[in-house]
Amino acid sequence: MNKEEFIFWRLANFFITEQGYRIIQLFENQNELWLEKLENKNAPIVRLFNHDLNWSNAMQRDIEFTASNGESIRKQLHRADLNIANIYVSPYPPVDDYDYRLEKPFFYPEGNKTAIISILFSNGKYETGFETLSRLLEKQVFFEINESYSEETIQALKKSTLETAVHQAETEKAVFENGRPLFTYLFMIVQIIVFFWLEMHGGSTNNNTLIKYGAKFDPLIYEGQWWRFITPIFLHIGFLHLAMNTLALYYLGVAVERLYGNLRFLFIYLFAGIVGVIASFIFSPNLSAGASGAIYGCFGALLYFGMIQPKLFFRTMGLNLIVVLGINLVFSFSASGIDSAGHLGGLAGGFLAAGIVYLPKQKKVFLQAIFFLLSAALIWGSLSYGFSTSARTRDESSSLALAQEYIKQNKNDQAYHVLKDTEKKLKSPSANVYFLLSYTEIKKGMLSEAKIHLQKAIQLYPDFEEAYFNLALINLEERDFKEAKSNAEKAVELNPDRKEYSDLVRKINQHLQ
Repeated sequence: MNKEEFIFWRLANFFITEQGYRIIQLFENQNELWLEKLENKNAPIVRLFNHDLNWSNAMQRDIEFTASNGESIRKQLHRADLNIANIYVSPYPPVDDYDYRLEKPFFYPEGNKTAIISILFSNGKYETGFETLSRLLEKQVFFEINESYSEETIQALKKSTLETAVHQAETEKAVFENGRPLFTYLFMIVQIIVFFWLEMHGGSTNNNTLIKYGAKFDPLIYEGQWWRFITPIFLHIGFLHLAMNTLALYYLGVAVERLYGNLRFLFIYLFAGIVGVIASFIFSPNLSAGASGAIYGCFGALLYFGMIQPKLFFRTMGLNLIVVLGINLVFSFSASGIDSAGHLGGLAGGFLAAGIVYLPKQKKVFLQAIFFLLSAALIWGSLSYGFSTSARTRDESSSLALAQEYIKQNKNDQAYHVLKDTEKKLKSPSANVYFLLSYTEIKKGMLSEAKIHLQKAIQLYPDFEEAYFNLALINLEERDFKEAKSNAEKAVELNPDRKEYSDLVRKINQHLQ
């Protein structure tokens, strides 16, 4: 029996020590051991069974039992198919005909998705067993087998094997225990508090409120408000946006902070968030806010972990993470109103930040230096392009929003300069540009210029009721009552429900009487 026990533990040692397998289950009698290597889809699940095989029918029943267990494992792993190396260690082979049970794989009958490849190690069959195992693993497997082994030798082999398995498990577990999720929870609390602050001060979906409290708004960044590369990370537009990002931060942030530690996570999260905002600044002129870029940075940091430790990555989170990331990217590019540039920028930023800090208790100085220089060059180049003359050609909607914000703050001079600049740069300014420009000119007392721009607005949009009304006010100021009446009546015609329009008509008629 000592020989069979030695073979059993020698095979276990080979799989655990040399092939990187991990223990799924070791039965109490220590005669049956299940092993897995999930990071390699081609590697079979291994079952080692030290048992006297007297009859082939008993072997067949055991193969069927193994197939049933294997099918359960396949479903748990969500595998399309699964191979199991079912290795028997027995003093002697069955006394009756059994070879045909080993020649072909046995498939679990329901679906034929779980295959059992049975291998026998017994007197007279060791060479065949090694050959079959070598073909299955695509690797030469062989060790000398003596007729007997001392109990001390077997116990030493067993102890060494189990200690290696325990050490592997503890080492892998320690990788994910480098820090409690302190900053993850802090960021969750901060973004919730900020959200309710926005709600109480104008609403989180109100553009003016978002701009006031730090959303990414390109025109103001061009004006020198560089802090808008940071503040958008903590703002959210609507409750659903907040809820989705907070939930994503809970799952991803906890994983990244445990993996990289507190300070590394802090750097990764903020760096990725800032890079995401920079990417949005360059490629998207729209007003934007949210922690999405930083959260995608968590994806990037986990992908970097997958690059430096692929086996552990794919064994623990790899496939699920890639699937979730893929779904999110498809959603980002297919749904309207999503800042895809910010998401991709955050993903890249998280990957680069992880490369700079690397994993705790490990150093790759040269590689970290490369990532640092690459990140610095990327940010410098991006900001240089973003602030260049060609990139600073504002789109009309951003300019209008900025001008409206200045007007709301009674900064009419700033609003005027923004709109004049937009008028010069755009080949065909819209009626809204001319109308808002005329409004600032009226406030500045530039009535003749305002009159010209209102006429241009009406020319572009003949049903612009507000333009007719303002033009009538200018006509009235110029004491051109006939023209004032004509424009005021046109405003009433377009919108008879506006009392101020009809009141103006009556006022003009009084002057004409």
